[in-house]
Amino acid sequence: MKKIGVLTGGGDCPGLNAVIRAVVKKSRQYNWDVIGIKNGWKGLINGEMELLTDYSVSGILPKGGTIIGTSRTNPFNNKEDIQRVLDNINKFGLDAIVAIGGDDTLSVAKKLYDMGVPVIGVPKTIDNDLSGTDYTFGFDTAVSIATEAIDRLHTTAESHHRVIVVELMGRHAGWIATMAGIAGGADEILIPEVPFDLDEVCKNLKSRYDRGKKFSIVAVAEGARPKITDTSNEDNVTQSHDIEMGLITQTSEKDDFGHVRLGGIGHYLAKEIEKRMNVETRVTALGHVQRGGTPTAHDRVLATRFGVAAVELIKNNDFGKMVALQGNKIVPVKLEEAVSKTKTVDMDLYEIAKVFFG
Repeated sequence: MKKIGVLTGGGDCPGLNAVIRAVVKKSRQYNWDVIGIKNGWKGLINGEMELLTDYSVSGILPKGGTIIGTSRTNPFNNKEDIQRVLDNINKFGLDAIVAIGGDDTLSVAKKLYDMGVPVIGVPKTIDNDLSGTDYTFGFDTAVSIATEAIDRLHTTAESHHRVIVVELMGRHAGWIATMAGIAGGADEILIPEVPFDLDEVCKNLKSRYDRGKKFSIVAVAEGARPKITDTSNEDNVTQSHDIEMGLITQTSEKDDFGHVRLGGIGHYLAKEIEKRMNVETRVTALGHVQRGGTPTAHDRVLATRFGVAAVELIKNNDFGKMVALQGNKIVPVKLEEAVSKTKTVDMDLYEIAKVFFG
């Protein structure tokens, strides 16, 4: 009987539990045990495990988050942790590991596979920025939440004749801002892939006011940045935020994978827009609301398909792969391909969005 370890790493997102459930249910068909590794790679370092049964996964399909916990721990930050990972794989008799996560989690999975550990990856990121797969689960839910928020903000913006800036997730890729912006009818969409010109943004918004449209919605990804950043004038951005490499951040501290915590681009934009246009401007930062709560039907189905496909790859001893959606098919791609580069927004899609700017 095989023992399959499953872990969820990085930020939580809707659909994680659907993958866990699918891995358990499919593994039971082969009489394999599934061991839940708690809190991502941290659990494999510390030996925090629990047996997942049919009872464990009963009723979790519509539940957001992850029943086994998650973290942004990187075991490759020191040699002792790597050795603990390898020791615990042997101690608990794990024959394979299903790692559910984004670029950071899967980069660790690839390194472990290169060291001989049987690993399968499952793509998870609400940013939809993993290579090799058309979509990741969690993304559809995040876009739906962001679109609903923009819909609701339209009414208050119109009632008060305001500009409302909606700050959305998207560190290096603006998929959520682009898709939700198009679906919600945003009047400007600012993304990391295209540095923005504030004068151009204000010109587009002003043209709406000249036509009698006395309100506007600006959708901005947290990783968006102006074309020219004056780092000598940080106090003019906001006293509670820093600028790093053109990005507006909450703090200069970095996580285990070297990422700063983004946040504040919405407030920067609102201040600049209000100053340049003399129009009352407000900010709504959706933050973790985008990654919480019940997954959409699309994400539940996609996550389920990924989980079943991951177990099939284990059965075929086809390790070092990530399950991916390409067209309508679930196919294996090498982990190396999945983490090789960030999948940025399709510029053809962004050109469609630009038709509605201003």
